Amino acid sequence: MVLHEGARFLLAGALNTVATYAIYLLLLSVLGYTLAYSVAFIMGIFIAYAMNSRYVFRVAASLRTFALFPLVYVAQYLVGVAALRIAVIEFGVQQRYALLASIMLTIPMTFLLSRLLLKRGSELSPQPGKPPIS
Repeated sequence: MVLHEGARFLLAGALNTVATYAIYLLLLSVLGYTLAYSVAFIMGIFIAYAMNSRYVFRVAASLRTFALFPLVYVAQYLVGVAALRIAVIEFGVQQRYALLASIMLTIPMTFLLSRLLLKRGSELSPQPGKPPIS
């Protein structure tokens, strides 16, 4: 089950990357690159939430998990920056390759955090006809 979720997570991530890049390119025609990136990044979080809840982990979306989901990406960013700096400063990895070290750490972490949040969140969300778990 986790292997299937992992494969779906990688596919959803690839599709999300393509979608957010397309959004970024479209927005460049009307916005500056920084604002275009910011809007595309935020839209990518929405896309990731939709794909991860429905397709990857196959759980019902809820307001609670929707509100908490961006924290996964805050964690991903912070760990990614730390891994990047450690790779360059402590291990002497060339800057052009340091992102690979960051990605190797953040993809599994993002998968696990997303899985934990969405699976746990779906257990806590009330199902029709069932009382919520306390």
